Parts: sequence; structure tokens; C-alpha cells
Amino acid sequence: MYNIRNVTEDIVWIGANDRRLALFENIFPIPEGVSYNSYLLKDEKTVLLDTADSAVAGQFFENLEAALDGRTLDYIVINHMEPDHCALLADVLRRYPDAVLVGNAKTFTIVSGFFGLENVKRMTVKEGDSLVTGKHTLYFYFAPMVHWPEVMVSYDATDKVLFSADAFGSFKSLDGNLFNDEVNYERDWMDEARRYYTNIVGKYGVMVQTALKKLSALQIDYICPLHGLVWRSDFSSLLEKYDKWSRYEEESRGVVVIYASIYGHTENAAEILARMLSEKGVKDVRVYDASRTHVSELIAEIFRVKNIVLASSTYNAELYTPMKNLVADMKSLAVQNKNFALIENGSWAPYAKTQMTEMLSALKNCTYEDISLTIRSALKEDQLASLDALAASLAKSGF
Repeated sequence: MYNIRNVTEDIVWIGANDRRLALFENIFPIPEGVSYNSYLLKDEKTVLLDTADSAVAGQFFENLEAALDGRTLDYIVINHMEPDHCALLADVLRRYPDAVLVGNAKTFTIVSGFFGLENVKRMTVKEGDSLVTGKHTLYFYFAPMVHWPEVMVSYDATDKVLFSADAFGSFKSLDGNLFNDEVNYERDWMDEARRYYTNIVGKYGVMVQTALKKLSALQIDYICPLHGLVWRSDFSSLLEKYDKWSRYEEESRGVVVIYASIYGHTENAAEILARMLSEKGVKDVRVYDASRTHVSELIAEIFRVKNIVLASSTYNAELYTPMKNLVADMKSLAVQNKNFALIENGSWAPYAKTQMTEMLSALKNCTYEDISLTIRSALKEDQLASLDALAASLAKSGF
């Protein structure tokens, strides 16, 4: 049975949820699933804005057919060619062979790579081009590397709707609610939205800033992303987060303590430091085990705060693997503007701090606490003063 909902009188959400998928892009855990959003504009001409992942093909085609209500499909706008949004493109064209594909030159290069489709009808658009569908006019603006090179957004000037591709999206299925004002966003969605942005788009902050400036000239009443909720109110809070994230600015001056511990001794030092931070008035202290917490959650937390403590064991004369993987991911995602404190452990050859320092040196605009700590096997009584001094320095940075 179809399951659709109107965004405006002429725009219909025809997407679907995937609650069975364990790993988004085969890497990011999504315990609450993910939505694949697709939209149909019903005017004198009908326009499908993006398709969906093949996992939800049955629901998608039921929804599309119901929304069309006997009409044919005239245009398919491709805002983003990633397979979770374009996997059904060829199938749609088999059902509606007269539909015109709308995309930019880079779009069609990727279309050819995935599907061929050299002989289908195409409309190649450039920055600022438009498509008149009747009373509606769609304008197309490019947003390269947010987060693929072909990405563009579509703006319906009639209903003031921005179809934003992967921008402003989120992990998490839609629980019957479609709009942001139908949920408690801060409580139920913010963490997954942050984790989505920082891990999927986070590397491309400069490009996001460019896109934000470009779109600031538009009057927007709705934002329709390809994952997550449709926004129709409180845009300032959403844009503020995107502005901070894309500038690599912290939301909190709290402290995140991440440890990688083999037998528990490095963990013990991290726990004691966290207690000291709390005693010194730092309210936003969070402690994570790098071996048990998925790296995507750690990255989201690193983006969120200013102060990061990395505490790691040495393993085979190298940085312990869970911490090595985290720091490598931080480099890959262009983490910036952080203040780091380093703790290492090694029974006979403590190399963790040296390797962390070397790897972190690739990050831009980062500072480092003057106080660091080397543990040999287990924390000793005479090291508590140094740990307390480190806590005091981090606490001072937090105010």
C-alpha cells in the first residue's frame, strides 16, 4: 500500500524508510534506520525530484504511482547521483520512457558510469537555469562537493521550496512525522543530524560555506533534504548548526575524553581525569571507549566540543589500533580548531604520544595542552598532581 504525504498542495513526499539496513554506506551504524526522501511536483508537467535506494523499490514505486494518480511522468530532476538516491533511475525510465532527465554535465557523466542511458531524453542545466512546469518554476544551483562533484539543489520559486540534496539531512527513519515542527528535534534528532553531517559532509566545510552564502539570497519556506525531516519552521537553528559545523566551530567548550585501553589502566586514568574535570566545574564532560564506540559517533563528538583528551595505550610499539583509526579518520574529515590533551601508556616502550602528535600535526589550527602524561603500566600516586593540573587547564579553557 502506498504511503505518501503532501509537503505543499502541489509537492508530495513519496519516499520510504529503511529500518533493516544495519550500516549506511556499509560503514555507519544506523540503529534507528534512515529515510530515503523523494518528491513529486504535480503541475501542468510532473516532476520527480530524485529517486531512492533499491532497498525500498517496492514502496517507492507504489508511492510514485499513487502520487501521479494516472498521469505520466514528464521530468526527473537528479540533484545527486549517489546510489541511495539514484539506484532506481533506470527502472523509473523503463516505466516512463518519455520522461526527460534533468541534470548538469557532471551529473550525466556519472549517469553514464552507472547506467549508460545514452539515448534517453536529457536536459543539461547550468548554474541558475530554470524549468517552467506551469505555475511553478524550478531554478538550479550547483553545490559541488556537498558532497559529490555533481551535486546541485533545486528551488521552487512558487512555493519557496529548496530541494537540498544531502544538505540538511540526517540519519534516522521518519516515525510518521515528516516535518521538523512535529518532533522534539533537539532531543530526538540532533545527535543523528550531527553524526550525519560530520561524517558524510564534514570534510567539505569550505564548500558548505559557499553553498550557504549562495542560498542565503533565496526566500525559503521549506527545505526538503534527501534524508530526514522536511523543514518548514525554525530555519535559524538549522542554519546556525550548519554554519558552525562547516566553520569547524565548537558548539560547546566542554571536554570529550576518548581512551583506547587494553587491560583497563589507560581507562582508569581517563575516568579519574573526567572526575577531576567535573569537580572543577566542567558540566559537559563525556567519556568514550574507542574500542567500543563507533568512530562515527566519536567524530560527531569531536566536532561538537572544543577540548579533546586522547588517552591511548601503546601496542606493538605503535599507537593502539582503535586510537590510530580514530586519528586517521579525524585527518580524513579535516577536523580543525580543536584543543588536544594527550595521555599515553606503555609498559616498556610508550610510543603512543609521539605517534598521536605526528598524526595530529596534519590538522589545521589546533592547539595542545602543555601538560601531557606518560603512564608506565598503571597510574601512580605521584602522577595525580599532573593529572589534576591537566584537568585545571582544560577546565580553564572550558570557561
